[in-house]
Amino acid sequence: MNKELIIRSSSDAVDFALLKDGKLIELHQEKEKIDGNTQFQVGDIFIAKIRKPVAGLNAAFVNLGHEKDAFLHYHDLGPNLASLMKFIKLVSAGKSKDYSLKNFPFEPEIDKNGAISDILSANQSVLVQIVKEPISTKGPRISSEISLAGRYVVLVPFSDRVSISQKINDKEEKDRLKKLVQTIKPKGFGVIVRTVAEGKKVAEIEKDLENLLDRWSGMCKRLQTAHHPSKVLGELTKASSILRDVFNDTFTSIQVDDEDLFLQTKEYLQEIAPDKVSIVKHYQSKELPLFEKYHIERQIKTSFGKTVSMSKGAYLIIEHTEALHVIDVNSGNRSNKALSQEDTALEVNLIAAAEIARQLRLRDMGGIIVVDFIDMQNPDNRKVLYDFLREEMSDDKAKHKILPPSKFGLVQITRQRVRPEVLINTKEENPTENGEIDAPILIIDKIASNLESIIKDHKKVVLNAHPFVAAYLTKGFPSLRSKWFFEHKKWVKIIPRDAYTYLEYHFFDENGNEIL
Repeated sequence: MNKELIIRSSSDAVDFALLKDGKLIELHQEKEKIDGNTQFQVGDIFIAKIRKPVAGLNAAFVNLGHEKDAFLHYHDLGPNLASLMKFIKLVSAGKSKDYSLKNFPFEPEIDKNGAISDILSANQSVLVQIVKEPISTKGPRISSEISLAGRYVVLVPFSDRVSISQKINDKEEKDRLKKLVQTIKPKGFGVIVRTVAEGKKVAEIEKDLENLLDRWSGMCKRLQTAHHPSKVLGELTKASSILRDVFNDTFTSIQVDDEDLFLQTKEYLQEIAPDKVSIVKHYQSKELPLFEKYHIERQIKTSFGKTVSMSKGAYLIIEHTEALHVIDVNSGNRSNKALSQEDTALEVNLIAAAEIARQLRLRDMGGIIVVDFIDMQNPDNRKVLYDFLREEMSDDKAKHKILPPSKFGLVQITRQRVRPEVLINTKEENPTENGEIDAPILIIDKIASNLESIIKDHKKVVLNAHPFVAAYLTKGFPSLRSKWFFEHKKWVKIIPRDAYTYLEYHFFDENGNEIL
C-alpha cells in the first residue's frame, strides 16, 4: 500500500489530496483569512467571554468573535474548570509568570452533575478549545477541557492522568509506554499516548512532550496582552496537522507546488521522521498543474456528484439532508450467468462497501448515514458484508460506529462530525443563453482563429483545453493539429485539462506563460 500527499497552493487557499495506491481518499482545504476574519478550526484555543448561561440547556453561549455564538455544555467544562479559571485569571493579570503548574495548587473538582449557572456567569472570561467547527447555521462547539496534540502524545493541563491509545493491543507495550511517560510527565499535566508512539524510544516521546510544553508556555505569555475574545493558540498548519495525524511508513511521496510550503513541510518532517525527508519533492513543472499530473481533478469530478460509478457497472446514489445522509447501492447493468442472485448481491455489496468507506472520508460526511445495500437472504453473507465494511473503515481517523444490517437490509453508521462536509459542485453552467451548447466545431473555429494570430510571434505554443475538445483536435488522420502543422510549420502541443469547463481553453508560450 502506497500513500501520497499532494499539496497545491493558490492565491486564496491550499488544497491537500491524500492518495492511496493512486486513488483519492481524502481532500482538505485551508483557506486564507478573508478581510482579516478569524478562521475557526478544530484544536484552536481562544480566550473568550461568556455571553449568557442557559439553565434549561445546562450550557452557555460564548462569544468567540464568530457571527454565531459558540456552544459550551456543562459536560464539556472538564472536572478541573475551577483550577483553569484561577490560573487564567492570575496569568492574564500578570500576577503569575510560572506556567509549569508544578507549584500551582489545584482547586476542588466541579460536581459532574452540577448546574452551569452555579459555575459561570455573563461577561466572565474563559479559556476554550474548538472541538467542532461552525456548521450550517450553528456556531462552533467548544470545550474548556484543553488538550495540545503532538505527534506521539497529547498534553492535558490540570490533570495527572496517563492514558494509552486503545488501538495499541500489546499489553507489554502498553505497560512500557505507561511507565515511560510517568517518569517524564511534568507535574500538573496529564498525558494521552497516541497510537503512533508504539515502539518509540523515550527520547522521541520526551522531545514531543517538550515541544508541547513550549507551545503551552507560548500561549500563556500571549494571554497577558490578548483581547477578549481572541485566538491565543492556533492549530498547526494544515500540512503539518495532516502529517502529524496520518503520516506513517507507508507514505512514498509528498509533492508540493509552492516553495515556502515545500520548505515548511520538509522542516516539519525533519522533526517527526528524519529518515523520510527525501520523499518531499518540490513540483516545479509549468506544463501540467500538480492536481492534473496525479489525475486528482478527474477523480474529484467523478467522486463528488450525486451518482458515483463503481467497477462492474455498479453505482451509488448519495443524497444529503440536514439530518442525515442516505446512500443507495445499485447493481446497474451488472450480470454474470455464473453467479446466483445472492452471489451477485454479495459481490456488488462488497464493492460498494469499499467505495462507501472512501466516500465518507473523502466528503467528510458526519452524523447519521443510512446505507441501503442490495438485499441478501443468507445471514452469513450479511456478516461477511458487515465485517468487510468495518475493516474498510478501520483506517478512518474520525470516530464512528457501524450497526449490523437491520431486518430491512439497512446499515446504519454514525460518524464524528467536527467540520462542514466537503461539497464540490460537479455540474457546469450552461455556456449559452438559449439553453443549447455550442457544437465542438464552433469552439474549434475560435481556437483556430486565435492560434492564427499568435503562432507567428512565438517559437512554441501549448494549448490547454477540456479533454473533449483536446480529443477532437488530436484524434483521426489527419488530425486538425496535423493540418495546423502543415499550415503554420509549427507543432502545437495540446494538453487535456480535467479542471477546465467545456468552452475553456488557454494558450501558453515556451516559458509556461499564458498568451493573452
